[in-house]
Amino acid sequence: MMKIIAVSNEKGGVAKTTTALSLGAALAELDNRVLLIDLDAQANLTLAVGMEPGEADLTSSSVILDNTPLNQVCRKTEVQNLDIIPSSSRIETSEQFLPIRTNYTTILQRAIQAASPLPYDYIVLDCPPALGAITRNALAAANLLLIPTQAEYFSAYALRNMMGLIRRTREADNPNLAYRILVTMLDRRNRTHRNIHEQLRATFGSGVFNTVIELDTKLRESPIAGQPITYYKSAARGSIQYRVLAQELMEYAKETENQKTA
Repeated sequence: MMKIIAVSNEKGGVAKTTTALSLGAALAELDNRVLLIDLDAQANLTLAVGMEPGEADLTSSSVILDNTPLNQVCRKTEVQNLDIIPSSSRIETSEQFLPIRTNYTTILQRAIQAASPLPYDYIVLDCPPALGAITRNALAAANLLLIPTQAEYFSAYALRNMMGLIRRTREADNPNLAYRILVTMLDRRNRTHRNIHEQLRATFGSGVFNTVIELDTKLRESPIAGQPITYYKSAARGSIQYRVLAQELMEYAKETENQKTA
């Protein structure tokens, strides 16, 4: 069964796009067919796979604003098993025009359902750093919300708003939405990082991934090369940790599927 993962945090600079790309590529490396959907007007995910924002006639805004069928917008990347729906600055207008539509928070959910069955095992949604109409659409469509979070005060504090949005989404559009927090850019030498990491685990328990993503300069270099970290530097620490995360996510998906069929 296809799994849909929304990667979101209203706090910027927490490795959100890096996580969407690196996790998607790690899942693809494990013989999963993966579709990335760039929902951010900055189009950093589009750039990170080596595409120029604006060069594609059809983008994620075509799906959200124009009801273009999902399978007409997918484009292949250089990475085997990894496709993308690119973004452009046009999607920013969605925040203005979507709320005047009926049932606007489920437009993406319905677009995915209308295109099913899609030839993918996972869809990874890269959300903008805001909790507006686009992010609400992503959460309504997702099975799992993955929240990248630095082990720093402001990043951890932003989780309060994310939890509020999860509750509203469950009440209105997606009662089965689950979430997991991913600690990113961790510096184990930093005592504050270690303390906040421990506090997150104490507060959210199993809601925090066991895998953590530590600081790695190669993670910053890979988007410049237009490649995922697993493709750019296969043996780098970031590559290894995102592969471990992919394994943990696949195990989680298998467990939840077993629970549904039990």
